[in-house]
Amino acid sequence: MEFFRIRRTIHFMRFDKIFNTISFISFLIAVFLLCTRGLAFSIEFTGGTVMEVTYPQAAPTEQIREQIKTSLGVEAAVQNFGTARDVMIRLPIVEGESSGEQAKEVMAVLNTTEPEAKMTRVEFVGPQVGEELATDGLTALILVIIGIVTYLAFRFEWKFSVAAIIANLHDVILVLGVFSFFQWEFSLPVLAALLAVLGYSVNESVIIFDRVREHFKKMRRMSTVEVIDSAITATMSRTVITHSSTLAMTLAMFFFGGPALHYFALALTIGICLGVYSSVFVAAAIAMYLGVKREDLVKPVKKDQVQEMVP
Repeated sequence: MEFFRIRRTIHFMRFDKIFNTISFISFLIAVFLLCTRGLAFSIEFTGGTVMEVTYPQAAPTEQIREQIKTSLGVEAAVQNFGTARDVMIRLPIVEGESSGEQAKEVMAVLNTTEPEAKMTRVEFVGPQVGEELATDGLTALILVIIGIVTYLAFRFEWKFSVAAIIANLHDVILVLGVFSFFQWEFSLPVLAALLAVLGYSVNESVIIFDRVREHFKKMRRMSTVEVIDSAITATMSRTVITHSSTLAMTLAMFFFGGPALHYFALALTIGICLGVYSSVFVAAAIAMYLGVKREDLVKPVKKDQVQEMVP
């Protein structure tokens, strides 16, 4: 299905050096921010207090969050679980206070507006758990990257595999760099969003690479640059339809999903936009720099096969 068809080829690779220079500088800045400022890890990674509170009616999660922030000066993660009356409250570690003391302070604040609110559970999540989660998350990222490289090497050619993985790392590092710059909370949902961005980005690269292979077969007299430009132009309608639909979903989560989905949707939105950009100006350009050519993708016909075809 196509909403429109571009009749004239857009010369994307004409601007490859400009955009790749911007990408390289942005990548270095993101790495610098990650090394100097780091990420604002949530309590899943750093440890903290987890409370479960039951309300007599539907719990006002936004009000609870604001009450804790105003009265205690800490950013608490508040979300429903089970039913609308049950909430889970996650608090960061406060020096000099135990989990029990934190829980008493929170309940004193909540009982000022809802005396019937009751705490059903409180526990301390140690930093050892957070360290294990961080290690598991990094392992998951590495395994995904290895899987992508292997898949693309078999599906296409090693030059495309290298180009795609560089583009994917570009997307992930830039998303992390943005989170580091603004010190937005990095939680498990954000980690899940990063894994989704990896899959989304490689899917976009595969679409373009597959079209490049098709155009190499059809356009035998054109140069590599002309083939790549033609292939990317041919995917424009599909790109607009796919990414408009996906962004509509992520933006809906961002604006209407509440704080629980806020950073998850934000990471996805940034990652999707970067995925479209990197597939065109990073992955395709790097494949071109590596010297991808028709012979890499289109197997030449052997002499004995030609003789069999001739009657």
